Amino acid sequence: MPRFDHNNLFIRYILDADMNQNIEVLKGEQCPLCHKNTLTLTEYATEVPHFGIVHVFGMDCENKECNYHLQDIEPETAGKATKYTIEISSEEDMKIRVVKSSKAVVKIPHVTTIEPGPASSGYITNIEGILNRVKVQIEKARDTEEDNAIKKKAKALLKKLQKVMWGQDKLKIIIEDPTGNSAIVAEKVEKK
Repeated sequence: MPRFDHNNLFIRYILDADMNQNIEVLKGEQCPLCHKNTLTLTEYATEVPHFGIVHVFGMDCENKECNYHLQDIEPETAGKATKYTIEISSEEDMKIRVVKSSKAVVKIPHVTTIEPGPASSGYITNIEGILNRVKVQIEKARDTEEDNAIKKKAKALLKKLQKVMWGQDKLKIIIEDPTGNSAIVAEKVEKK
């Protein structure tokens, strides 16, 4: 159960000992989008195996009409430019941990490339999380497209992604990060 420090603007959550994390939360800040005092800022540090300690920062607007969300990660120590390549070949691979910084490019050959932009955020997820993000974007594009040929291609991509998630097909994922703040945590990953 979280403990609250009512004597400070920061509400400190002491999480389960297994997680070994302290999350700092600051509520009632001004949202950069709707300008209401409904923004919650969060920060915590966590250790990612083979990567070290990273700091996770988040902003979430509680205004239901706004729902602004931004999250980023920063490692405790700076790294060199890196490129991670992994071939997904089984359902078990969906559990592989992924750390993506806001500066990283995610490439899935013959499917998509996710370029960083001004609103890009970093996150910690797994391979399944990356593929689900891609599926959502393809579904949105399919649903708003009027060209039947493009809709058909989107449907084929969605089928391929589902087969990969079920371990029935293979797919390569590449993460390139000029800051070295990203990682794919697996023995079979190729790192340059």
